[in-house]
Amino acid sequence: MTQQAFVGIDVGKSWLDVAVWGEEDVHRLSNDAAGVAALLDSLTVLKPQLIALEASGGYEQLAARGMMLSGFPVAVANPTRVRALAKANGKLAKTDVIDARLVAEYAAKIRPEPREPKVEAEIRIRALVTRREQLIQMQTAEKNRLGTADPSVKLHIRRHLDWLAAEIATVRAELDELLATLPEWRARIKRLESIPGVGFITAVTVLAELPELGELNRQKVAALAGLAPFNRDSGKKRGQRRIVGGRKAVRRVLYMACMSARIWNPVIRPFHDRLEAKGKVFKVVMTACMRKLLTIMHAMIRDEVDWRLPQPQNS
Repeated sequence: MTQQAFVGIDVGKSWLDVAVWGEEDVHRLSNDAAGVAALLDSLTVLKPQLIALEASGGYEQLAARGMMLSGFPVAVANPTRVRALAKANGKLAKTDVIDARLVAEYAAKIRPEPREPKVEAEIRIRALVTRREQLIQMQTAEKNRLGTADPSVKLHIRRHLDWLAAEIATVRAELDELLATLPEWRARIKRLESIPGVGFITAVTVLAELPELGELNRQKVAALAGLAPFNRDSGKKRGQRRIVGGRKAVRRVLYMACMSARIWNPVIRPFHDRLEAKGKVFKVVMTACMRKLLTIMHAMIRDEVDWRLPQPQNS
């Protein structure tokens, strides 16, 4: 085995199909604790340069978590990009074995950026943030149903809303308890909370869902959040710029933060008003404000700025 090995893993609900770039054999392991333990043993011997596995609706999380906690370089690949490589190579057939080899080829040729190594506490923080996001979405859906529901089922919806509110409070309490043991996280959250418009939930969600904040440059961070407009030009045609993809949870909390920041933040407010005065539509203005707020947060984490609230004038 070589230390320059590239590993691809095709993830299913029950199985992990593991391939090494340049080798014919594909090994199948169960997608459970025992299978992941066997995978970690084989990777310890192999010492791969990069491991790629496709995002698969959450079924990849157990293996990705185990490999990251063990210090392996892991990249979770977008299935659309892996399939695009297959089409470019004229590979139209699709089986688990073919997919595993294809993911290994993607790792070797594309070299996606591996995720930053994480400790157990950081993984738990992200899990709690994700769970809170799921509960909020369910709560919003139930509130929307309540207004049009038949009177005979409104009591059921209210009971569910009470349960959801209790669960959201429980998740928040667990999050606070966990963060109390992590002084570095508390310091970063407090620093971001000093920005007018940014609250605790915004700060912890951005830090959990966008760990690249402060590490990459601001353009790449904006692209990861799905706030970087992409060109649509061809010949003489100049298409409309649009944002594509990115991390929805980050955009959601930044949007809510900007609803407040456009009133109270001394940087975002004039920026918002200037774009609005130019006749920009609301969605364009808010997207620009979200990107600017993220840039401020990025600079705060990098210690490039030291935010200070304007001091009140003596009367």
